Amino acid sequence: MADRVTVIGWDGSPLTAAARSALSAATLVAGAAHHLALPEVPSGAERIRLGSVDLAARRIAGHRGTAVVLADGDPGFFGVVRTLRAPEHGLEVEVVPAVSSVAAAFARAGMPWEDARIVVAHQRTLRRAVNVCRAHPKVAVLTSPGAGPAELALLLEGVHRTFVVCEELGTDREQVSVLTSDKAADHSWRDPNVVLVIGGATGGVPTAPWLTGQDPAARTVRGWGLPTEEYDSEGEGPGTGPAHTGAGADPALRAAQLARLGPRTGDLVWDIGCAGGAFSVEAARFGAAVIAVDADPAACARTERAARRHGVPLQAVPGRAPHVLESLPEPDVVRIAAGGVPVVTACTDRRPERIVAHASTRDEAEAIGAALADGGYAVESLLLQTVGLDPADWTERERSVVFLLSGRRIDRAP
Repeated sequence: MADRVTVIGWDGSPLTAAARSALSAATLVAGAAHHLALPEVPSGAERIRLGSVDLAARRIAGHRGTAVVLADGDPGFFGVVRTLRAPEHGLEVEVVPAVSSVAAAFARAGMPWEDARIVVAHQRTLRRAVNVCRAHPKVAVLTSPGAGPAELALLLEGVHRTFVVCEELGTDREQVSVLTSDKAADHSWRDPNVVLVIGGATGGVPTAPWLTGQDPAARTVRGWGLPTEEYDSEGEGPGTGPAHTGAGADPALRAAQLARLGPRTGDLVWDIGCAGGAFSVEAARFGAAVIAVDADPAACARTERAARRHGVPLQAVPGRAPHVLESLPEPDVVRIAAGGVPVVTACTDRRPERIVAHASTRDEAEAIGAALADGGYAVESLLLQTVGLDPADWTERERSVVFLLSGRRIDRAP
């Protein structure tokens, strides 16, 4: 095992005295090509071109001498330190940090970033990174080949954002470009790069955050399954149209649907039949990206107003399901409030993890449950009854009886 392992971060600025001292004593140096070309690397040291960090860690573990690993930015922030410290390698490391690429990118943009979400985009995580960009107004994306600014822009089609693309930070070839997301796909971008994705903030007065990664959604009213009137906007009151009528509008049903779907950061939620936007807004408040769909353009407008009122970004798409669903990106969880069996079948074909729907009659509930089961989902059926009481004399104020159907995807063996 190496006698000493030092990980040095490099942000393009001159190396610190501690970094130069560690390098001068190194008998093995691992890093990218531009790191190994630094004049401070001893000429007699063994050099390892850093491709797979795991393979390099094995080489270092078998080396007798003093090892140095060079990495861009802060190596403890989405960097090589995590792999080097993995239990299977048994390495104890000292770290000489540098300014992270995220901090440098926000500095170039002249923006604060304690309220930013930070995601890593590989080809396998690109879709979830895009969902975070849909759901949050300030996101830094650490990209990789095949999951860069152009790919982000293509998957964000229909959602307006501003891109700040920072290429080759800290080098002589550094370039910072500011453009709208619909233009980013038309460019060829150099690696490595960091993309700041800005926009989508909807209402609320900015305040100084006290917790990193938080946005205006954290300042909305406390609680879930809120009364429908919490989502009325621009003078609309309870009971003023189709958005506020029927068993599907009951807050207790909404809360049960949210509990079964479990929307979270990185997810994309479809809310089909969004009506007044209550479910869409509450799903967005969990940090998920939301596409709200309704055949009635007025319902989409109500949903957008509710989102602005509660300070959450979402995308409203007018159109009739199931046809409108064909052009939407892949969902993780789906709530179906309109369309019946044809819409359920169209959703099971897209294979989201969870689907919830509701029905007013037993026949309708049986048909929806059968469609979920036929689509490869384990089905739960519940009959929910809620009775609103007047606290003054405990008389019944309103009653709702509805069937709740939820499906959990059964992953089929290959």
